[in-house]
Amino acid sequence: MARFVAADDLRAAIGLWVAWLAGERRASAHTVAAYGRDLALFLEFLTEHLGELPSLAAIDGLRPADFRAYLARRVQGNAERSSLARGLSVLRSFVRFLHRRGLASTSALAALRSPRPRASLPKPLTVDDATASVDTVGGFAPGGWQGKRDMAILTLLYGCGLRLSEALGLSRGEAPLSETLVVTGKGRKQRLLPVLPAVREAIADYLAACPYALATDGPLFVGARGGPLNPRIVQRQMATVRACLGLSEFATPHALRHSFATHLLGAGGDLRAIQELLGHASLSTTQRYTSVETERLLAIYDAAHPRARLAP
Repeated sequence: MARFVAADDLRAAIGLWVAWLAGERRASAHTVAAYGRDLALFLEFLTEHLGELPSLAAIDGLRPADFRAYLARRVQGNAERSSLARGLSVLRSFVRFLHRRGLASTSALAALRSPRPRASLPKPLTVDDATASVDTVGGFAPGGWQGKRDMAILTLLYGCGLRLSEALGLSRGEAPLSETLVVTGKGRKQRLLPVLPAVREAIADYLAACPYALATDGPLFVGARGGPLNPRIVQRQMATVRACLGLSEFATPHALRHSFATHLLGAGGDLRAIQELLGHASLSTTQRYTSVETERLLAIYDAAHPRARLAP
């Protein structure tokens, strides 16, 4: 957890806010930690800006100019627009919490408009590159069973559109050996996914080769010593695949999830159905993949259409 530079009353309020995020809001530990870091940055600035430890009374007295000064400081530190927008969102969440609890209140943030982050499109692999990544990753593991494990993980990411954290969060009892899989994603929301035969086969091969007796409630994917598998190992294996196949730097485990969605859309998949499969709360998040597919179609058109090749 971040270290908060603040007066005692404000530190106590922050403790209540953190407990509320983890409890009532059911935010993940990663989200709570990220929110804490953003708030800690603001409090460090505020300590210097005010010349004293910030308190609840200080929060009451904040003006729009104080928050603008904070944003200016972050910009001087080369903070990205997305970081600025997230930081303001965290501050708004914290101030709203204080207001609801009757601890402090300020309307200064209402006068500020969040920086609009530059839209970034998903960067999927081609069908051939995604397939080649899955097929070759097993050859780079130090042991045969670990190679089958790595193949099973990448097959799961590409075949079911899972996040890496979701795949590594599966227990042995949740092993996708049947036609459907229930996954718990962000915000602890569950979604039902179909499981392709290729995914089931890869999981079964791994389980048959794994030298450890996996407990039903223990992790499905384990490391060399039988403990929970570190995601860095999967990322490192994907980096090796990337170098071997000459893929771009964007060929990461998460790119296989992007590839899952983009290839479904390219094959005529329904956008709403893809949203459900990915576990996106908002359709606008899924709609980013339509832009990727449009770019791909335009590239094919430019390369193949006779009129596109004519000199102006």
